[in-house]
Formats: sequence, structure tokens, C-alpha cells
Amino acid sequence: MSESPAYFVFDIESVADPKLVSKVHFSGDVPENEAVQAYREELMEKTNSDFIPYTFQIPVSIAVAKVAKDFSLLDLVVLDEPLFRPHEICRLFWRGWSHPKNNFPTLVSFNGRGFDIPMLELAAFRYGVSLPQWFAMETKMYEQPRYRYNTKVHIDLLDILTNNGATRFNGGLSLAASLLGKPGKMDTRGDKVQDMFNEGRLPEINDYCRCDVLDTYFVFLRTMVLVGKLPLDDEQQIVKSTRVWIEQQSETLPIYRQYLDNWGDWVNPFLE
Repeated sequence: MSESPAYFVFDIESVADPKLVSKVHFSGDVPENEAVQAYREELMEKTNSDFIPYTFQIPVSIAVAKVAKDFSLLDLVVLDEPLFRPHEICRLFWRGWSHPKNNFPTLVSFNGRGFDIPMLELAAFRYGVSLPQWFAMETKMYEQPRYRYNTKVHIDLLDILTNNGATRFNGGLSLAASLLGKPGKMDTRGDKVQDMFNEGRLPEINDYCRCDVLDTYFVFLRTMVLVGKLPLDDEQQIVKSTRVWIEQQSETLPIYRQYLDNWGDWVNPFLE
């Protein structure tokens, strides 16, 4: 690829570590092979959600859309395919972001500050991956890449759409994508990933992650229209070009055909 990406639009899928859940949450009183399900049942009873906190989780899939300075899509990759080793996924993500001259691509996520990045920081802690450029401890706090309001390094689309958490965004990424006619959640949702992993369905998890990144990318484009960084006509041309790219990729990745089957074109109400 001749052009260096200006943006990394990413999404992560993760699962609970049964050994950690058994040891820390249950003090070893529940066997590892039962610990995750027992914790999920406990959470469901208490919170009506069985999603285990990120502190007990490890990454099993990260998809990254490499995006040019003009916001066009350069490529979309899944890290450490086909092995999907958590430690290597973590290492590749941070290595891909780092740059010898501090010319980092801007990370783009949907709720990445609330989940993805904290989990990847903890994974780096766990696996012994050093992140000196990310933490940049010698610089002023507001200049550090991980500073919450540093949008030069990380654009969290959820932060923009909620004024940094001033409101709740009911419906999440799926709603934001659906507003633009894009598929949103199809057959798989985040709360199914743990069960899919337990059943050995890693390729399907990665397909789900790919589609989430496409949705995030289209939401990113419209958000750039919203904040005045991208003219609407240019955004629509990029969307059309991206559809052609997805069609080409669907010849080898069937999940993209499913994505296109659920595709909807956004209609400009001012032109009707």
C-alpha cells in the first residue's frame, strides 16, 4: 500500500478468561469450566445483563479499517488471522498504531474510550507489551495520546454524539448505522460472542467484527460531515466507492455479500 493511513477505524471482540474469573471472582471455589457461565448468571440476576466486565476479558478479534487522509477506505484487515492469539492481537494493534516519528494514525472507534482501549491497555499490561508512545509520561497530560479529550489521537464517535457522555445514546452503533441506511446488527450481537467462542466459531466472530468496523466507518464519515471536516457530496461519493470495494471483497469473503444484502442507501431529504 503506497499511501500511509491517516485513520485506523477499529473494533474489538473479546471473551472472558475462565481461569481469571475462577481465581479472582470466585476465589477458586468454582471450577474454571463453570466459572464464566456462573458469573454470567450472577450478572444477569443482578443487572439484567450477562456481559462480564472488561477487566476479566481478553481480545479474540480486532478488525481495522485503514483510512486515507481524504477519508477514503484503503483496506480492512483482521489481526493475527487465522491464529487469533490474544497476546499477538494485542501486540499487533499497538505496533500498528505506533510510529517512529510520532506521526500516529488517528484511532476511530465507537465507545472505544469506554471499553476497547481500556481493555487493550490492560491486555498490554498482562502480556508485557510496552507502550511508551501511548502513555508518553514525560509530556503534559493534555498532550498525552490517551488523554480523554485528545481527538487528534483518538476520535470516539460515541463521545461526539453524546457530548462526552452528557447524554445516553440508546441504540448504540447499530442505531447510528441504521440512520444512514447501513446494516447495523445482523445475525450476531456482542452478547453472543462468548457463546460463539465457546463453540469454536472464531471465523464468525471475525466476520461480525469486520461488519462492525464497516458500520463504524460509515458513521465516522457522517460524523466528519457533522463537524465540518467532510462535504456531504464528497461523503456520498466515498460511500459509493466503498460499496464497490465491498462488492469486490465479497468474492472471497461471503460475509460482505450478507452486508450488501442488508445495505440501504441514505436518501437526502433536501433533494426529495
